[in-house]
Amino acid sequence: MLRSSRAVLAAAACLVSLSVFADTANAAQGLFMFDLQSRPSLHDSKPRPGYKLKSNKVRLAPEFRRQIVAYKSNQKAGTIIVNTGEKHLYLVLGDGKALRYGIGTARDGFEWSGTHKVSNKREWPGWTPPAEMKVRQPNLPDYMPGGINNPLGARAIYIGSTLYRIHGTNEPWTIGQDVSSGCIRMVNDDVEDLYERVKIGAKVIVL
Repeated sequence: MLRSSRAVLAAAACLVSLSVFADTANAAQGLFMFDLQSRPSLHDSKPRPGYKLKSNKVRLAPEFRRQIVAYKSNQKAGTIIVNTGEKHLYLVLGDGKALRYGIGTARDGFEWSGTHKVSNKREWPGWTPPAEMKVRQPNLPDYMPGGINNPLGARAIYIGSTLYRIHGTNEPWTIGQDVSSGCIRMVNDDVEDLYERVKIGAKVIVL
């Protein structure tokens, strides 16, 4: 009986060791996984460990996780600065700090830059593909209602009078890549967070 108990304890210890080893290996790769069901508060600005859409697990590299960083800027708090080269969006907080988010940006031929203001905001926005996009992709619908399958994702922040938006995505694995027709993509959790913080009229600088 004593030998049997010792065997059980040894097996349990082995399983714990394997679990710790696996966690350490994953951390060493610099990749983190998370799921939608355990979403933290919209106002929690701490880095979070990942994203899961339906049954597809998505890994987000640490540099694209939401976090407060040191950031020198002469822009006032509340300004959005999009650095397309870095694949980062910064919300200026003041006092030498900013809230940094990972983004997906325009693919070759669709890049742009400029200074505008937030002109509107929408929750679970509907999407009307521009005529130019429908020429390139004739199978697109004339209109798609808001929802989890909508390419604009959970929130849209409209940039001036342009056709461009900062919006969520139903393809979170594209964060960190050049993938859009000019819009700025964010994972849904992050665009919801930014949506709550930014005001209509806020300056948007795209570099």
